[in-house]
Amino acid sequence: MLQVDSMDETVAFYETVLGFKLAARMDNDWANLERDKISIMLSCRHGVGKDKPPMMTASIYIYTDTVDEIWEELKNNSKIAYPIETFDYGMREFAIIDCNGYMIQFGQNVDNSN
Repeated sequence: MLQVDSMDETVAFYETVLGFKLAARMDNDWANLERDKISIMLSCRHGVGKDKPPMMTASIYIYTDTVDEIWEELKNNSKIAYPIETFDYGMREFAIIDCNGYMIQFGQNVDNSN
């Protein structure tokens, strides 16, 4: 679950830029978005630390079988953290930054047996 400052802005970003659909929402407190077999939940900021900007020292990693197609879909309308590349550890991946500053990585296993 990602804490966000603006539920409306974040839902719009995930729908417009990333192609998610709003599956459920409870006012400005909580939302669930879905695309394919992926579900991302959002929460308003509350409790300890609610006066600090949202942050996470990790990233969200989404495995896919269509990383090149997703790259083509997102490369011109997203803030790119790093462009698509095939890495020695057997993944083809790229990363974007969402409207809250969270890094979202998209990766696909590649066959390195050649």
